[in-house]
Amino acid sequence: MPQPKYRKIAVIGYRSVGKSSLTIQFVEGQFVDSYDPTIENTFNKMVSVNGQDFNLQLVDTAGQDEYSIFPQSHSMDIHGYVLVYAVTSMKSFEVVQVLHDKLLDMVGKIQVPTVLVGNKKDLHMERVIKPEEGKKLADSWGAAFMESSAKENETAVELFKRIILEMEKADGNSAPEERKCAVM
Repeated sequence: MPQPKYRKIAVIGYRSVGKSSLTIQFVEGQFVDSYDPTIENTFNKMVSVNGQDFNLQLVDTAGQDEYSIFPQSHSMDIHGYVLVYAVTSMKSFEVVQVLHDKLLDMVGKIQVPTVLVGNKKDLHMERVIKPEEGKKLADSWGAAFMESSAKENETAVELFKRIILEMEKADGNSAPEERKCAVM
């Protein structure tokens, strides 16, 4: 039995986009509706993807805006990033782009394993950002993209599985059906 791989993931985004709700939905399987601004919480969860166990440490960060100083702790020992915006908030979509730039500056790389998430997709009437816009942004980053609702457990689970696959890809361990030849 292979050893579980330890992976630390930071969940980042503007205030009140659903970072904590998505994290708690994944870890505990329940939707928490009350909004209590997060300082910073860390959750642990074991999950199995493609027969490999992962011991995830999820850092649910405080909401940031375009003026926030990107905390150095968010770039140390972090294997992957989940950047969250709300499909109901243009502001959160703008901020997530700024945060991504700050993140790359801090990490000093042109690309890090990232999933861009448009949360609150269940709020159809309030939607202002189309899925295509999110997808286009993620493609420009070389990141994975999906929309989610923290009310649905399966999208939260899918989201964290996606970031694991992105981290594995970065480590050169893509899933068997995704193996591609790379010339270094």
